[in-house]
Amino acid sequence: MASKRDYYEVLGVRRDADDEEIKRAYRKLAMQYHPDRNVGDPEAEQKFKEAAEAYEVLRDPQKRQRYDRYGHAGLEGLNVPHFQDAQSVFDLFGDLFGDLFGPRRPRGPQPGRDIEVLVELDLLEAARGVRKTITIQREELCGDCGGQGNRRGSPPGICRRCHGQGVVIQSQGFFRIQQACRACGGRGSVITDPCPRCLGRGRVTAQRTVEVAIPPGVDNGNRIRLQGEGEAGAPGAPRGDLYCLVKVREHHLFQRDGNHLLCQVPITFSQAALGGDIEIPTLEGTRTYTLKRGTQSGDVIRIPEQGMPSLRGGRRGDLLVQLIVETPKHLTKRQEELFRELAELERSHVPPQRKSFLEKLKEFFAAETAPP
Repeated sequence: MASKRDYYEVLGVRRDADDEEIKRAYRKLAMQYHPDRNVGDPEAEQKFKEAAEAYEVLRDPQKRQRYDRYGHAGLEGLNVPHFQDAQSVFDLFGDLFGDLFGPRRPRGPQPGRDIEVLVELDLLEAARGVRKTITIQREELCGDCGGQGNRRGSPPGICRRCHGQGVVIQSQGFFRIQQACRACGGRGSVITDPCPRCLGRGRVTAQRTVEVAIPPGVDNGNRIRLQGEGEAGAPGAPRGDLYCLVKVREHHLFQRDGNHLLCQVPITFSQAALGGDIEIPTLEGTRTYTLKRGTQSGDVIRIPEQGMPSLRGGRRGDLLVQLIVETPKHLTKRQEELFRELAELERSHVPPQRKSFLEKLKEFFAAETAPP
């Protein structure tokens, strides 16, 4: 998954930029990459949405503080919107730069916002797949007023500023700018007798428990979408979606490299020299592997298809085992006797590799001490 760019870099501002600088920078980019100026250009639309996401974070003091301290990971759980298309940007920020390019298409009731939550797994859960039960906080339509905001039985009043139209039109030079009415938020109506439960918001915060199926092979950064489990939309509009961001905890034995697993297995001098059977850990338990004679420290053996499953259903990864010859720190009396015997034998019988090294060493010192 491609990593996100730094939000300050996206907007082209310094990290100590004030709110007005951030707002100006966003307006400039929004106009530059506006879809009406870049018809049929998917890259421009992507930059249009990217700039909106950066502005949404940096304009909010809480989100900006978390981002400055922890980066993108610090925004988990803060309901940062994931703009699916250009229209979702207009829904949130359209009044910042107005409809300089003509009025937008009329929209129905606004869908609910998406939610993102962090789901932590251990390596075995990521390998085998698992069902997780998670608890989220999300906004629901108020049951007392049906999301209208008015006390039950009390009709809303008509907005005096826009006369019930939901938009106002202003002239700026040669342009006529249509903007959502700030007085009523584009609804065309105002709350005159607020619902006592939601205080006129039409929404209440509720706790919800959902179950998510995690497929085998997921890795850090994968997102699993639960359609319709986000926040409630306006009355008559669909809910947003819930995105579960996967984080796989580190394992005490295995490291992951894509679909491959890596681990280190210690062996003794005698096992390395003589070969023999050793036990190797896998995700399914230990298995026996026969070492060849003369194994060197750092050698890597590959166990096919004992790594992680492929998320797309392809071939499973391999297990790569690095063999580490351990030097004993504490010897018994008998072990010390045997090592001394081995040392004596090594003095009288120098292996070819060691002999070559000693010869090179002698040549080096001979050249250093030779008269000029």
